[in-house]
Amino acid sequence: MSPSALSRSARPCRGSGFTLIEVLVVVVIIGIISAVVVLGLGNLGDDRELQNEARRMTALIEMASDEATLQGRDFGLELLLHGYRFVEYDPLTEQWFEVTGDDLMRPRNLAEGTEFDLFLEDKRVVLELEAVKTEEGEEEEDRDLSDDYLPHVLVLSSGDISPFVLEIYRSTDRASVQLSASPTGELKVGTDEEE
Repeated sequence: MSPSALSRSARPCRGSGFTLIEVLVVVVIIGIISAVVVLGLGNLGDDRELQNEARRMTALIEMASDEATLQGRDFGLELLLHGYRFVEYDPLTEQWFEVTGDDLMRPRNLAEGTEFDLFLEDKRVVLELEAVKTEEGEEEEDRDLSDDYLPHVLVLSSGDISPFVLEIYRSTDRASVQLSASPTGELKVGTDEEE
């Protein structure tokens, strides 16, 4: 073997691979991007939960409006801090009563950590708590069916829905979705950023 052939085989070959530092930098960058994507998807999932609740309420209000128009009955929606219930007006007693025997209009609670903010005529309405805990830990209604309920939103047999703005928000991160009814009765779901 010639001396030049020996010197060529002893020299390391450059440019044919990555150094350990370059590989580590790429792994760190991929890790950061993955973390951002996972955290972003987690927030979207939570916001989706709020959107679904707003859409569910919209569908229930529209269903109550259809039923009110078809049956000539007046309904109302009573909003509480952590839930809502439909009520019906009895013209004989001139009082509002909770709707019973209708699974679609049953009282509903929001997911834990989720609350309502209601605005009527641009004024914030202070909402009551829905239920109190008994000693056994069961929920007990504050009122019975003979009490007079006062709805916040009217769903009348004429097809009219009283205008309102309802913010459904999560108290932990203040993520929110708005459900509103215009003076013409049109229901709309959106977020603060969309307006």
